[in-house]
Amino acid sequence: MIENRPIVTLITHIVLLLGVMAVAFPIWLAFVASTYPVEGLVSGVLPLTPGDRFWENYGSALTGGVEAAGSPPVLLMMANSLIMALAIAIGKIAISIISAYAIVYFSFPFRATAFWIIFMTLMLPVEVRILPTYEVVANLGMLDTYSGLAIPLIASATATFLFRQFFLTIPDELLEAARVDGAGALRFFWDVVLPLSRTNIAALFVILFIYGWNQYLWPLLVTTDESYYTIVMGIQRMVAVPDSEPLWHLIMATAILAMIPPVFVVVAMQRLFVKGLVETEK
Repeated sequence: MIENRPIVTLITHIVLLLGVMAVAFPIWLAFVASTYPVEGLVSGVLPLTPGDRFWENYGSALTGGVEAAGSPPVLLMMANSLIMALAIAIGKIAISIISAYAIVYFSFPFRATAFWIIFMTLMLPVEVRILPTYEVVANLGMLDTYSGLAIPLIASATATFLFRQFFLTIPDELLEAARVDGAGALRFFWDVVLPLSRTNIAALFVILFIYGWNQYLWPLLVTTDESYYTIVMGIQRMVAVPDSEPLWHLIMATAILAMIPPVFVVVAMQRLFVKGLVETEK
């Protein structure tokens, strides 16, 4: 039972507003800093209202980059991050759902063993296998390529496990009805399993897109060509500029721009994301 008392409602809203301010205030400061010239930031006093250099600073960051830090234009780095994040998210989902479908609906020797081998890879952190993976990628000539950025991160034991658990909840009557209608394995997957997995796919896509967008260590290892830099790498290089002060107004503008695609994905897929986490459509 939920009590509807004005004082409880007031306290709830105050706590909610304080939480929103705690989260949003640093982002607001970053946005404000991105609208001033760099001379206005080195004094150590940051105003709370935006300045008049919004278009100049964001235009410089998008098309010019920070040459002193060896950073290419932000527009190019955002495109690289977008390609990498989409390839990782779509690839992980495709491989995981097919793997889970085979494990649940096909009978073959050592089926359970295959699943547990996949599951055990969850216990191997990326840092443990990153050097052998780098050697394989280098031997295949995939350094400084989009395939080198995405393919080594494209398998996901977590997603395979989640799809397997979801498929186990699908009633057997649906499989029997599909067989009666003459549907084969491919048609059952396409017409029944895939539509039922729509919300799960959407929830996983949001999580995996953000995972791919925020990758830092792997792109740092496999890319030395500026044309393949990702946005997270670019921000780090802008901060660690040698023999000069960092251009904080451009760094803040880049940080704000880097937030836009993940936020857009979360907002656009919010309804499916929530349903995929808390509900099933069977």
